[in-house]
Amino acid sequence: MSQLNSINELFVSELSNVSNFTELFNLKAKFLGKKSLLVEQMAKLGALTPEEKKQLGLEINTVREYILKNLSEKQKELEELELVQKLNAQSIDITLPGRGFTRGRIHPITNTINELKNIFVRMGFSHVEGPEIEDDWHNFTALNINESHPARQMHDTFYMQNVEGLLRTHTSGVQIRYMEKNQPPIRIISSGRVYRSDYDATHTPMFHQLEGLVIGEEINFGHLKGCIAQFLKEFFRVNALPMRWRSSYFPFTEPSAEIDIKCDRSTKKEIRIGEGNDWLEILGCGMVHEKVLKNVGIDPMKYQGFAFGVGIERLTMLKHNIPDLRTLFEGDMRWHEIYGF
Repeated sequence: MSQLNSINELFVSELSNVSNFTELFNLKAKFLGKKSLLVEQMAKLGALTPEEKKQLGLEINTVREYILKNLSEKQKELEELELVQKLNAQSIDITLPGRGFTRGRIHPITNTINELKNIFVRMGFSHVEGPEIEDDWHNFTALNINESHPARQMHDTFYMQNVEGLLRTHTSGVQIRYMEKNQPPIRIISSGRVYRSDYDATHTPMFHQLEGLVIGEEINFGHLKGCIAQFLKEFFRVNALPMRWRSSYFPFTEPSAEIDIKCDRSTKKEIRIGEGNDWLEILGCGMVHEKVLKNVGIDPMKYQGFAFGVGIERLTMLKHNIPDLRTLFEGDMRWHEIYGF
């Protein structure tokens, strides 16, 4: 028993000096391993009487359990100490300023679309939408665009491969679909992405367009002029905006016109709308062609109407003095900090 007491005392002494997991592992091997002090004591059991074996074996187990218990407690102590050290190393100084974050902004195009919708809703229009993948009928034929028209050519229009269809070149197809299902009076706008094979500083293969349509009895060109004047005045926030109407040609309207607004281009930094002596083309419009009305089942002898279309990117660039159309689609967050809303 005296030897076991000495082993126990030696263990307690050496355990008090353990300061890390390596030392703890070595200590466990010294007292409980295959060549440990306790194993040496167990080797003596073979030379003892059964009664002595029982007594010594009990004492050895008591010492062994004591060692295991204290090793386990020491391991927990070291684990807690290690955790405290890690937490201290990762401590947060609450007096430091917090981390900044990037705040999102509304894209200028989205802002323009929302603004246009609000203007036309106040004027009594409803907003409708349609598919971006169109068929020939709704994108061309129903709009009186004949088969030889340049817009139908591969270099202007994106045609689908392996399936029939094309990426719509304008939102006019939405108007055709609406007129096929609804009888006058009609007063709608449609907006969305459209696609044409073109790319430079003022054109992109994908852009946004808004078109308006009014169909009813005794609708005339004067109604069209009043509608456009009110829309442009509200959008550019110019009460007396000078406009110039020029005769033009569109297959789906007759007569057709293009509208210029007065502006000042004397400085390269910005275009001042409603000022100066320059003119700037802004949109196209006209009275709905009678063939278009017939194609959708509306009697042109009873109903008349007008339509107009405008590029949303163009309006956005003019209103917010954005010089290059392509920057609208590059996704540069620094640019959004300047032009976003």
